[in-house]
Amino acid sequence: MSRMLRRFMILLAAAWLPAICGCNIPKEQLIAFNKYYEASDFNSALIFAETKIKKGKNPSGEDLLWALQAASIKRDLQDYNASTQFFDNAENHLKYYDTRSSIGDEISAVAVNDNIMPYKGAEYDGVMTNTYKALNFLCEKKSDLARVEFNRAIDRLRRTKEKFENEISKQKENINKATYSNLAQKSIDSNNFQKALCQNYPQLNEYQPYKDYINPFVTYVASIYFNSVGEPAIARDLLKETHGLVPANKYVEEEFKKTDELLSQQDVLKNSVWVIYENGLGPVKDEFRIDLPLFIATSRVLYAGIALPKLTNRDIAFSCLQINADANMYETAVVCDMEKIIQSEFKKDFEIILIRTIISATAKAVAQYAVSQQDSTAATVGTIMIAAYSFVTTAADVRIWTALPKEFQIAQFDIPQNKTITITPFNGQPFDIELPDSEKTIIYIKIINKNTKPIYNVIPL
Repeated sequence: MSRMLRRFMILLAAAWLPAICGCNIPKEQLIAFNKYYEASDFNSALIFAETKIKKGKNPSGEDLLWALQAASIKRDLQDYNASTQFFDNAENHLKYYDTRSSIGDEISAVAVNDNIMPYKGAEYDGVMTNTYKALNFLCEKKSDLARVEFNRAIDRLRRTKEKFENEISKQKENINKATYSNLAQKSIDSNNFQKALCQNYPQLNEYQPYKDYINPFVTYVASIYFNSVGEPAIARDLLKETHGLVPANKYVEEEFKKTDELLSQQDVLKNSVWVIYENGLGPVKDEFRIDLPLFIATSRVLYAGIALPKLTNRDIAFSCLQINADANMYETAVVCDMEKIIQSEFKKDFEIILIRTIISATAKAVAQYAVSQQDSTAATVGTIMIAAYSFVTTAADVRIWTALPKEFQIAQFDIPQNKTITITPFNGQPFDIELPDSEKTIIYIKIINKNTKPIYNVIPL
């Protein structure tokens, strides 16, 4: 028996017990969590998320994911201090994984599947963590702390493209050194595999990022902050960037022009209301399977297949919010398609996920074939065991922060004289909001779906 095969059999023995106990536990956990969250049963969702966070010195498993979910729920419950604590934990987890080598995780993933690796977070996880922390601090009237978080979020955005390029280059280098990488590439390049991939995931090639992977919601909401604290020069630059990303949004264009005029007049923005609308829920990940064309002698291989993740979009709540302010009517408009942010990063990762998954399947198939070549009852049993192991460990990594919205919409207008606005979700029930005695106010509204009540907060600036 070759050294590679012996090593694989040791890994198989070590991983067999957890494999037969449940091949995709994170998937089942997310399904359960999403049912609570989509029903706005925040207390049950929070309890569920908190019980999944381990108390170890260093993060592991899904600790980061559940910290993000719990932080979102605490925001929904308007417990901003607790939300920030969870986001702080999530940010510490992100820093830990940024400085930790992932080679051992990738080796384990080849032996089992990607679910054995800890959830290390997407780049947008970090960007949105800092952005939500900034908004939490605004709700608590901690403007200086909000500034720190907005600056961190913007800094993360600036580094995203470079980080993506370095990350892909490093991962490809590690993959190319892996055993069976050449066989895996042949499988990927085969016409049958490409046809099966296109049939199962035709929209993959349609995903396109915002320029330089910038999140326009972050640049826009940061511009609100800098305008509110009397720094129109910074706000103008952020609005200019946002306008370049979403040129069809009239509010961004008008606000950019207004801020530019204020700057030339050495004045600051006053008498303003901003409505921010978190609409619906962002995508989840589902799993699809493909039989694998293996470029080895396969007559004795009992099972060879792969499972891959794909994004599945969820619905908006309402197409827009209609706002009545002093008999003037406004409608919110999209400033950021969060699905687009998630899709573009997913597409960036997919190539590495694909080849690592095929290397894993190839290694398991080679092990089946090698054992089956030995003419004995033990070899027959071993082949069946490896085939069964291959089947139960064929599972895609579907972990994703599912409490994020589908999109962000905005509206901006002057404060009405009667200090009251009426908001009507399109084809929904209207509700009134009283404005505070402030020259600048954010109305932050979140609606998960058509069957849940709006969550809103009034934030004087």
